[in-house]
Amino acid sequence: MTDFDIGYLTPVIDDDGAPFWEYAAQGQLRVQACGSCGELRFPPRPCCPHCRSFDSEWRRMSGRGRIWSYVRPHPPLLPFYAEQAPYNAVVVELADAPHIRLVGNVVAAPDAPLNSVDPARLRIGAAVRVAFTEQGGGVTVPRWLLER
Repeated sequence: MTDFDIGYLTPVIDDDGAPFWEYAAQGQLRVQACGSCGELRFPPRPCCPHCRSFDSEWRRMSGRGRIWSYVRPHPPLLPFYAEQAPYNAVVVELADAPHIRLVGNVVAAPDAPLNSVDPARLRIGAAVRVAFTEQGGGVTVPRWLLER
């Protein structure tokens, strides 16, 4: 099955990032941390950029954050996305780790279409919380819900 069969672009899962996607499938947002100095890092990688240790662990995050940046893509380049325009793409800064930022979409509910939130509701600094949805191809992705 290809991305075009699913409609969505799917992530490329490598050895370093595989645990992130495994935890996402369980409904958990986890970030890689150094097993020696404790520094969180994202994207996942084999060596700590702070102390150079190869020890790592995966720490559970609260799933809360704030919109750090966002765009409304114009024009959508892939047919599946064009059908859902206008939609958003956001960068979320995690509340528990402000230097960690994840990319995703703000939606009205975990399985809602990408265009389910009125773009006028998006603001830099708006509080969000993570939700997970199985996207197709066996991959569960984090999405974001606006906090009230």
